[in-house]
Amino acid sequence: MARKRATKATPDPATTSPAEAEVSTGRGRGAWRALDAGSALLAASLAPYISNLAWRAVTGRKPPRNTRHPDLSTTEAIAWAAIGGATVQVVRTVARRGAATYWVRSTGGLPPGMRSTKNTTP
Repeated sequence: MARKRATKATPDPATTSPAEAEVSTGRGRGAWRALDAGSALLAASLAPYISNLAWRAVTGRKPPRNTRHPDLSTTEAIAWAAIGGATVQVVRTVARRGAATYWVRSTGGLPPGMRSTKNTTP
């Protein structure tokens, strides 16, 4: 399958900082991908541990091992799924935002492919 290559406009050196110019031209894309993937792997490894801690904090019991077991109430199975799913997303968001913040502090510009959310037109 052939991939289309995006055409990139050359940034105006008078209006962009050197870090923004570097990011906008795609340099450092591999480093950003590695950092982003590493943060996602860290989040994936921490999420089950934090989900278990959250369940224990809320219920005071060990988390269910098998949500299909007939002895487990439907309400408890759904609560475990909700707490587990929410915790996974929160941990993932915190880790990936941390990676993006680190990137900005290290390079002075946004990660490759990320656009500013601030209104730049007067």
